[in-house]
Amino acid sequence: MTDKTALNATHRELGARMVDFGGWDMPIAYGSQIEEHHAVRKDAGMFDVSHMTVVDLTGDRTRDFLRRLVANNVDKLAKSGKALYTCMLDENGGVIDDLIVYFLREDFFRLVVNAATRAKDLAWIEKQAASFGVTVRERPEFGMIAVQGPNARAKMIGLLPEEAREKATKLGKFAAIEIEGPNGMPLFLARTGYTGEDGFEVVVPDTRVVELWNLLREAGVAPAGLGARDTLRLEAGMNLYGQDMDETVTPWEASLAWTISLDEGRDFIGRAALEKQKAAGVPRVMVGLVMDDKGVLRHGQKVLTSAGEGEILSGGFAPTLGKSVAFARVPASELGQVRVDIRGREVPVRVVKFPFVRDGQPMPGIVD
Repeated sequence: MTDKTALNATHRELGARMVDFGGWDMPIAYGSQIEEHHAVRKDAGMFDVSHMTVVDLTGDRTRDFLRRLVANNVDKLAKSGKALYTCMLDENGGVIDDLIVYFLREDFFRLVVNAATRAKDLAWIEKQAASFGVTVRERPEFGMIAVQGPNARAKMIGLLPEEAREKATKLGKFAAIEIEGPNGMPLFLARTGYTGEDGFEVVVPDTRVVELWNLLREAGVAPAGLGARDTLRLEAGMNLYGQDMDETVTPWEASLAWTISLDEGRDFIGRAALEKQKAAGVPRVMVGLVMDDKGVLRHGQKVLTSAGEGEILSGGFAPTLGKSVAFARVPASELGQVRVDIRGREVPVRVVKFPFVRDGQPMPGIVD
């Protein structure tokens, strides 16, 4: 039996095509997936991300606990509300999950973790937290709406009371505040997202999430489904857990070296394995691919290089570019001319750095 968010009936009333996503009944599109994609790139769109799991950590040693739990260093979070993207690793350096940490008080941090990994994440966090005396509390009473696009912030801020409006306007990137929203609803407003566009991820009580969704629609924010969310995050060079990384992959192999802080004196879980792999030489790397020929790059397709075979991780048509793009894991060596096996046909592709799109525009060299 699949879980449902508080917006499930609303999605169905809007004619959404629903799919099972990590055990949740979620909208993949309300009509044209490409139109929803462009709405986010050019104006403002919103996604129901209430399937994501909010976890609150409290206790005097919460910061010490997080210094041990995650690969990035939470000591970077010095000001209340600041956020940090990081990976949570096992002892072998494999990625249990990628997540965002929010610093609220010295004895209170908030995590937002992926829906499909909820059960294993909670079990792992609770196990590691025991020796630090940290209380782990899942918050299923919250819903979450991601409002994304160049006009997303203005449209969301326009719904807020005057005092909250000023605070939200001043909110910097990768930061969050707790404010009073429209009609007195309490909001946790985070300037984060998964599309490569500016905007907010808004945590709101489940009992008010439909109300907020409808207010955003009235303000001209277009509903968008998981299909557009996937093409947007792919263009923006953002990993998808379970497809681009998992426990068999280290951050070195998932193009996430920037999330690792090998700072002196901090023995986070998986550090020894990461240092050992780095010293020996990372065997695989993740690269971006662009296909100029017709066709679509898809997960699981074989990548052929002079250094050996690789595999497409995430792939698909990129509406902003009008081309197919992909992430691929390939040998860490000189690749030569790279091809992808598409139903027995070897199609040439270009190896490029990602993101493919930034601030709504193709990165240099992506589109000829």
